[in-house]
Amino acid sequence: MPDAVLTEDLARRSAAGDGAALAELLALIRPEVVRRCGRFLPCREDAEEAAQDVLLTLSRHITGFEGRSRFSTWLYTVVANCCRQKYRELRRRAAEQPATIEPAQHIDPRTTSVIAGSRVDLLEALERLEREHPHLVAPLVYRDICQLEYAEAAERAGVPLGTFKSRLHQARRQVRPWLAGA
Repeated sequence: MPDAVLTEDLARRSAAGDGAALAELLALIRPEVVRRCGRFLPCREDAEEAAQDVLLTLSRHITGFEGRSRFSTWLYTVVANCCRQKYRELRRRAAEQPATIEPAQHIDPRTTSVIAGSRVDLLEALERLEREHPHLVAPLVYRDICQLEYAEAAERAGVPLGTFKSRLHQARRQVRPWLAGA
């Protein structure tokens, strides 16, 4: 994250309605947002689209930042939600494409990059986890993808630290076989 003190100050001023502070904040965090989105989405263009969605969401809802937790924690939640939404949109679009696409023209990211494939598999595992055990998604996203500290992640998830750790353990245990089979 860019200079944390400056970012926190800009976020507080933006939440209070300072438009110049918001513009400066968006410019300051954009590279970090693109990088964070890239951890979710294998294709750079998709990550950049998701980053634009994050910045737009942030600009529209910055007044929802109350300063109870660090801005970076709040931002990572927006990043995770926008990336997961972008992934759903991409899956829906792919499902709606006509079946006349030649297999040779279709590029599966799993065959072009081990890293890209692992990200696609992770997003699919998150979708499945959300269907089967929705309360386990936030701990996995906050700790393993956003890489927040345990205490901060538990606070963001709104559960005690012990509960958070237990849910994270359950989530990892659920997801591990799905990823191993991918």
